[in-house]
Amino acid sequence: MAEAGNADIHFYFDPVCPFAWMTSRWVRLVQAQREYTVDWRFISLRLVNAAVDYDAQFPADYEAGHTAGLRLLRVAARTRAEHGRTAVGTLYAALGRRIFDSLPDPEDTGARRGTPAFIEPVLAEAGLPAELADALDDLSWDAVVQAETDEALSLTGKDVGTPIIHFQPPTGVAFFGPVISRLPAEDDAVRLWDHVVGLAGFPGFAELKRSLRELPQLRGLGVDVGEVGAQEDWHGGSRRQKR
Repeated sequence: MAEAGNADIHFYFDPVCPFAWMTSRWVRLVQAQREYTVDWRFISLRLVNAAVDYDAQFPADYEAGHTAGLRLLRVAARTRAEHGRTAVGTLYAALGRRIFDSLPDPEDTGARRGTPAFIEPVLAEAGLPAELADALDDLSWDAVVQAETDEALSLTGKDVGTPIIHFQPPTGVAFFGPVISRLPAEDDAVRLWDHVVGLAGFPGFAELKRSLRELPQLRGLGVDVGEVGAQEDWHGGSRRQKR
């Protein structure tokens, strides 16, 4: 992977966001076919919502989940400092597989994801030392996470979530999302990418949105992806599911 300044894509993620994880899987498909380099960067939903009344505006578990995401980003920040930028992508992949691509674990509550018991096996899978888990409680890393959160929001405006993608930085197009609930088939991944970048690159473009959403097709959310299909072929608006 290229250094941050030379990467083709800056991908800002919070590890507890299912939509960010789905989008990251799609970006990895595009990366493999286009030979793009990706720099995996941080945006914390807990910091984005620092002034929000969670009890009034979110379901019950969201504050604990977002706080766990911030704690995991502290580990990612220390990982980058001690093991390089490529290791962040490896760690994020291992986190996503554990949180979203594994069968639901009734003990795996949002809060537990911010504990050593959760992160240490993930670090082992990623080939990283267990002592990185010490960063979970190290508030000194929050300045790094806050700086990149601010950086991400400066690219898109503040009324967004995760992920944020910056293509061909520093002057290229940046956008929130896209929010996708299914992974496109490999043949369609690049075509979808070209459409998204083309639309976002139009100087007058601001937003394209619909509020109707299905649950992200992820095992960790209780969806039987073997039944609905982990990938979907897309042909100009018509779809056929792989079974």
